[in-house]
Amino acid sequence: MSVHLTDADARFARTVERRFRERIGLEPVIATFLGIHDHDAEMHSASREQVEALTAFHRATVDEMERFTADELSADHRLDRDLAIHQSRLALHELTERRSWEKRAGAAEEIGEALFPLFTRDFAPFDERLASIAGRLEAAPQLLAEAQQRVTDPVRLWAEIDIESCEALPAFLDTIVSAAASDSSDAALARRLRAAADATRTALDAHLAWLRDKVLPRAAAGWSAGPEQFEEIVRLRELEASGDEILAVGEQMLADATAARDAVCAEIDPTLTPAEVADLVKNDHADTFVEALDDYRSTMDAARAFVVEHELATLPDEDHLNVVETPSFLRHLIPFAAYYEPAKFDPVPVGTYIVTPPATPGMMREHSRAAISNTSVHEAYPGHHLQLSAATTNPSLVRLFSDSPEFAEGWAFYCERMMKEAGFDDTPTGWYVVHTDAIWRACRILLDVRLHRGQIGLDDAVDFLQARTGFERHAALAEVKRYTSTPAYQLSYLYGRHMIERLRADVERSLGAAFTPRGFHDTLLYGGTMPVSYARRLFEEMDR
Repeated sequence: MSVHLTDADARFARTVERRFRERIGLEPVIATFLGIHDHDAEMHSASREQVEALTAFHRATVDEMERFTADELSADHRLDRDLAIHQSRLALHELTERRSWEKRAGAAEEIGEALFPLFTRDFAPFDERLASIAGRLEAAPQLLAEAQQRVTDPVRLWAEIDIESCEALPAFLDTIVSAAASDSSDAALARRLRAAADATRTALDAHLAWLRDKVLPRAAAGWSAGPEQFEEIVRLRELEASGDEILAVGEQMLADATAARDAVCAEIDPTLTPAEVADLVKNDHADTFVEALDDYRSTMDAARAFVVEHELATLPDEDHLNVVETPSFLRHLIPFAAYYEPAKFDPVPVGTYIVTPPATPGMMREHSRAAISNTSVHEAYPGHHLQLSAATTNPSLVRLFSDSPEFAEGWAFYCERMMKEAGFDDTPTGWYVVHTDAIWRACRILLDVRLHRGQIGLDDAVDFLQARTGFERHAALAEVKRYTSTPAYQLSYLYGRHMIERLRADVERSLGAAFTPRGFHDTLLYGGTMPVSYARRLFEEMDR
């Protein structure tokens, strides 16, 4: 199908390119994650002036995008125009209404995130990346000071999380400095890096003292978004439902997943209670975390081969994925595993799948072989890694910034059940984990809505999650802490799957015999990350 591009399309493309360059200039760490390395030695600002600059950027984006009318643009550019407005309105709500930036410093995590891609991605010679790390570390004390000036309405729980981050970050700095000492060919650079790391540690110590002595005594207890703000976030996310409707879906899915898990427990061993079945499944794990990492890698490879063999999706030409330990500064917030997408503009884009070592001996049970199988589907193939690797091949610069967790997280969770139904690890223990993870994600819906409406407190939420999922207490607490600062994010997993499965059913009805799973999946994957309500337009356009 030929596409006629108008003068407006050309003007639109130039506008997007200009705004893209402005955005990465404001946020150099984002540039690094995307594989644009002109700003690798720079650290972003944590000042109020930076907040004002970002606010002005997003307001200008809405104004410029609204100057283009839908009927003068091609279909792809119409979609990008609407996505850009959607993204900026969400950002403006956070910057001007929710204002989390004045309630939490978050500086130690920001420093760790700024260093992580430079240290873990092999996009340039090691010494070149070390020089960039040194540059960012030299700017880190200023970022810490700016964050202190910015915080005027602190939240106690978030200050406690910041304290944990500050205490954890030096271990990551030690890892970087040790690697520089052993692997750098430039002794002067290694000394510069050590000096910058030492200065950052000193600044972190001062930041810790500020958090303990100045912030905690005046911090407020309240962190929930509140009913009105939560509903506004749901509306801005364009989830095609109200908070009450999403809550009802979560309640129904929790009941369904619980019944399904009870049934598979009886299939595994009818003489055991559900708690005993949980022990049976969880106790089947590697003896050491190093061996567990090998299990993650082998299962990931098996899932990839299954996707290809069963024609479930088309893999991108560039497809590279590393499995590494979660860095220390993130372990108190990521109890299991997470994923960092490949950098679109790196010569060889590489995804990073991080897995958290057990904080206690009992936590090895969370790395059971059945759990590893399901987690690798979610994080790697055909979950996050395949989806985000495919998305980076889309030429749209707008879609690189699309903040749509119900698509990204919903897709990864959709893959868990889809792969089992296709026959991957189609075993009772495999299904036990799928149903358990569905219970977990249904709990996320209920807790996300209820926490931010003020209907349940932190301790009761941890008790509820632990009772329903069987998580170790440490993991349940880390989970709920995450929920407090990200209203309407945690519901994205299961509700996103619900939206994708509803879209698939609609497309299947429309296409009839012409429908194929690979065709549906590829349209979603290669269209780029976007809200599911926008992804629907990709299929509507195919019918024209």
